Amino acid sequence: MRLAGFLGFLAVLASTLLAACAPAEERGPVVLAASSMQGAIEDAASSWAAKGRSRPVLSFASSAAVARQVSEGAPADVAITADAQWMDWLEGRNQLRAGTRQLLAGNRLVLVTGANARAGQASYSSLQEALDSADGPVAIAEPASVPAGRYARAAMRSLGLWDEVQDRLVPAENVRAALALVERGEADFGFVYASDAAASEAVRVIASVDASLHPPIRYPVAVLAGSAHPDSADFAAYLLSDEGQAILRRHGFADAS
Repeated sequence: MRLAGFLGFLAVLASTLLAACAPAEERGPVVLAASSMQGAIEDAASSWAAKGRSRPVLSFASSAAVARQVSEGAPADVAITADAQWMDWLEGRNQLRAGTRQLLAGNRLVLVTGANARAGQASYSSLQEALDSADGPVAIAEPASVPAGRYARAAMRSLGLWDEVQDRLVPAENVRAALALVERGEADFGFVYASDAAASEAVRVIASVDASLHPPIRYPVAVLAGSAHPDSADFAAYLLSDEGQAILRRHGFADAS
């Protein structure tokens, strides 16, 4: 793990530990979620709290960091990852409460550029055309461990572009960090989720990535085996309810099917 990522992991773990020290009746369940879910889960938590329930304690990081926090014993109640692989990893370590794992949402991968980028960077008919149009840096979530990066790598390999583009890639700790690189103008393009692009006024989509080029983008949710909070399963169920799903769709997420 890179130093910046490791320090971020420690900071998130520390904040989660502090939050979890409060008595369960004074706080909601602790939710560890993929960074791309931040806006949607924050809104869902606020909606939940508006019903008179204790607001969940939320922590966001890459799916890899979420899984490692759980594996290292972080006192959490619910986990959400951006792919099946990391949830499988947790399930294989008996970290999930039996029968609680379900698909929460889907997403799409897009290529973005800065909102104020030169006029020549318009929308392109294909990912290949977009990547061939310039030779500047391309932001990507760390493809070795972060789902968004793995999806982007798979898409480029499917098109035979990986070797051509690899030297231009700027790996980031998670997909929101990749988005920030484009927002700040430190990368010409960036691979992010459609929900990330929808949440930012500083970028615009220039190409959509054909879903057939990479594995399906699906977010599983599960209650953790070590959870003792009485609202853990209820909050997970709320996210899966019609009301919770409507919140996710407002943030650019798709149905999980």
